[in-house]
Parts: sequence; structure tokens; C-alpha cells
Amino acid sequence: MSFQLTFKPYGNRSILIEWPSIISETILEDIIHFKRAISEKKIKSIVELKTAYNSLLISYNTVCRNFENEVDLLKSIYNSSRFHNDSLSVLWKIPVCYDDSFGIDLKDISNSIGLSKSDIIKLHSNGIYTVYFIGFLPGFLYLGGLVQSLYVPRKSTPRLNVEKGSVAIGGNQAGIYPNESPGGWHIIGNSPISFFDVTKKIPCFANSGDKIVFVPVSFKEHQNIKISVEAGVYNIESEAMDG
Repeated sequence: MSFQLTFKPYGNRSILIEWPSIISETILEDIIHFKRAISEKKIKSIVELKTAYNSLLISYNTVCRNFENEVDLLKSIYNSSRFHNDSLSVLWKIPVCYDDSFGIDLKDISNSIGLSKSDIIKLHSNGIYTVYFIGFLPGFLYLGGLVQSLYVPRKSTPRLNVEKGSVAIGGNQAGIYPNESPGGWHIIGNSPISFFDVTKKIPCFANSGDKIVFVPVSFKEHQNIKISVEAGVYNIESEAMDG
């Protein structure tokens, strides 16, 4: 399946390519495959490719003096590369503690949507989420796949400090705060693992198109995993998945 794409200048060294403005795994697959096709061309002037829910940003090392020519090349790559669903993704199993000391917004969410805290936890941890892109903060995973009964508007007033590892929901999305930061999503738990580590060759383990499942753990298990993470001996459980 191909889409009618739009191409726009983004500053004088970038081109923004946009798909229909919806959250869709079909669109995500198309973006990932187009990004791969561009990468395989090894165009020397391209220095970075960034994806989002429905866009791909291409950055160049020089000013794009002939926008039309660049767009023609990109369209040619898109139209000549009929993508097959042959990519490999990874299913990551993320431990989460939903203890009240971490799930500081569970009570408010429960009152708002009329579900018990235990039902919210069950629904959240039973889902399989898709990593659409990584942004806002290094290692912040924007996750699609939240069950509709857990949709809740973002906070009207963001918190100034959200704890590192906070597992959150906002609107129709889920995510995890990789570091302490301000944030306007609702906090329902905490994961003790590291989502961004500058000391590693690959600082963030996940990629767009990967899957996430949340595995409930007790407070004690959370603390034990945290100790293992800090000691550098914890390995996130995962398994390979076909496209």
C-alpha cells in the first residue's frame, strides 16, 4: 500500500515528508520501510533521518538549493521501492510496579473513568504496545495500542517533576519517562530499568516498530531489579518478532 505524501521544506537543510495525520501501524510500517530504502541508497548529503507518528524528517549537511530535485529523488525512491513486510522487530518485556507509591494518579483515573485501580492495572498490563517513535526526551518511547477504555485527557497543569521510570498514559497514548522531567501525563506505575544510557553503544534499546508489553512486579521485585540495573547486570527480557 502506498500513500499520497506531502513534501515540505523544513528550514534550509531539511525536508519534511508527511503521511495522513492518524496513528496507524500501516503508516508506521510505510515510514520505516521508506526510511530504510533511503538509508540503503547511502546518499552522502543526508546526515539524519527522524521519524514521528506520520512524518519523516530528512536533514542534509548542506543547504537544499534545489528543493524540487531533492523531492523528485525521494519520490523516485518511494515509488520504486515496493515495500514488503520483511522487517524484524523486537518484543520488549518491561517490568512495572503499580504500587500506590508509584501509581500516584491511579486513584484520580479510577474516579474519572469509573474503573477500579486493579482493573486499570489489568487492562494496561494486558496490552501489546507499538513503539511509534522516540522523542520529547532521549529514550522517551511514544507507544500506541492503549485500550480505549483507558483514554484520559492529559493533565491540565503538568507536573514540574516526574520521577525517572514513571509509566504513564495520556490521551490515547502510553509512555515511560526515561529521566526526571516535567510532564503532563498520568502516572500509573514505575519501571526500574534504564531507557537511555549514554555509556552504551546503543543508548536506547528500542526502535520504531518494536513492541512493548508491561510485566507487573511487586515493590520488592522492583527494588531488586533496580539494584541489578545500577550494577549493570540486568538484561531486559525480549524476543524477536517477524515484521
